[in-house]
Amino acid sequence: MKLQGSYLLPAKPQEVWNLLTDPERLAKCLPGCERLEPQGNNRYSAVLKLGLAAISGSYRGSVELTDLDPPNSYRMKVEGKGAAGFMRGEGRIELREKRGKAELRYDGEAQVGGMIAAVGQRMMEAAARRILQQFFESAAELLNPSKTVGRNPSAKLRTGAGPTGQV
Repeated sequence: MKLQGSYLLPAKPQEVWNLLTDPERLAKCLPGCERLEPQGNNRYSAVLKLGLAAISGSYRGSVELTDLDPPNSYRMKVEGKGAAGFMRGEGRIELREKRGKAELRYDGEAQVGGMIAAVGQRMMEAAARRILQQFFESAAELLNPSKTVGRNPSAKLRTGAGPTGQV
């Protein structure tokens, strides 16, 4: 599954960079995150509790940030597995100033397998959109808790088969 999109966050790119590279604050933005702990230089171990349809469970994994260019961009590699299956993903995050705020652009791919993949492509895409929306709303709240966030992400999820869908 291909994930692409952008989101306008209520802060300068440096503030967003600080949030995205601070495991304690980042964990507060990740839906279902129970733990995000540093494991060396730009590596983290994670425990997430997620549910999709009738399949839910706890997933353990790792996150690694590479090609860091503060406060502009980095690459992220994510791996996780649990009783219901596994997930692997890699993508690029870019930050740019836009109208006094930070535009976060993401572009990556994710693979899932096991029972969790059995729920079907459409349900996986809908779940990915929901998780991204929750992440961005939580990040915006942490960056600027005094203002209500009213902007939805402009995002596209693409799979290897079928047309691009606008989210």
